[in-house]
Amino acid sequence: MNASLTVACQSSKTTHTARQRTASGLPVSLPAPAQLHQRLPVSGTLADQLVSQRQAIRDILAGHDDRLLVVVGPCSIHDPTSALEYAQRLAELSGKISDRILPVMRVYVEKPRTTVGWKGLAYDPALDGSGDLARGIELSRRLMRDVAMLGLPVATELLQPMLAPYLDDLLSWVAIGARTTESQPHREMASDLAAVVGFKNATSGDLQVAVDAMQAAAHPHQHIALGYEGLPEVRQTRGNAYTHVVLRGGHDEPNYQAHWVSAARKVLLDAGQNPRLMVDCSHANARKDHRRQSEVMLDVLAQREAGNADLVGLMLESHLNEGKQPLVPGQLRHGVSVTDACIGWETTEHLLLSAAERLR
Repeated sequence: MNASLTVACQSSKTTHTARQRTASGLPVSLPAPAQLHQRLPVSGTLADQLVSQRQAIRDILAGHDDRLLVVVGPCSIHDPTSALEYAQRLAELSGKISDRILPVMRVYVEKPRTTVGWKGLAYDPALDGSGDLARGIELSRRLMRDVAMLGLPVATELLQPMLAPYLDDLLSWVAIGARTTESQPHREMASDLAAVVGFKNATSGDLQVAVDAMQAAAHPHQHIALGYEGLPEVRQTRGNAYTHVVLRGGHDEPNYQAHWVSAARKVLLDAGQNPRLMVDCSHANARKDHRRQSEVMLDVLAQREAGNADLVGLMLESHLNEGKQPLVPGQLRHGVSVTDACIGWETTEHLLLSAAERLR
């Protein structure tokens, strides 16, 4: 992140740690981001790789690289072992398709909840409501680093801005979800990230909130953030010019078809924004049926073949095995999602190999 001005607001007896409260109400110390970075550092070689991968995504967004950006992976990560197995398969596949497709792996460790439910690996790594955030955040960073060390760019959705400094140095692409695109703190956070940021349209289908978010994120901001030493800071951001819209449908109705894409392009151009965008093949675009992701992807490929160069990206929810399962600790099947249903690896591999061939 960019330079910041630390607010001197703690006494000399206060330690540089954030604090969590357990279900019992007792505070539990979390490590400062800097402490976690020291335990799980990014080597110089890996840092160079991350810079190169971010630039590759920027080049696709700018139209300098005509490959298709595909953000693909589990809906959420609940088991680092199966996630790493998935990453190894994707890294191997990447070598076969990287001339026409740039795969970026979803490593989603936070999940949005309308009411209650499991909030993701970062918050509840034991899957039992114990809420060991210290372990969850460390597991999340370790997994992201392991995935990056396989040569894959890493993507995630950032829900809690205070979590960003623990992970942001490992991220190449970041989603701001449909429920948070309208949030000022998330737009401010996006303006401070080195990663490319995709803003989803609202759950209602409203696109304007995402366009407004792009405009906001492009500008510098002063905002309150958690610093790397664990202190609250007033951070001065530079603005992030590398943002885009993600069409994810709304109110269970899709918005990936050609007329929707054309309408979105016009809204972006009228607002003076980059018209290149991504389609989320899941959620309302698939009418909440994971098996329909393939038909969404095929439609988008057909639009590209028809000459629409502004469709630069796709998102797929995919795991080792198809479907989803109830979150019952001790009874979980390997490589099956515990949140949204996913397509399986065989389907994913076939789709990506076929897409690369078509794009050639």
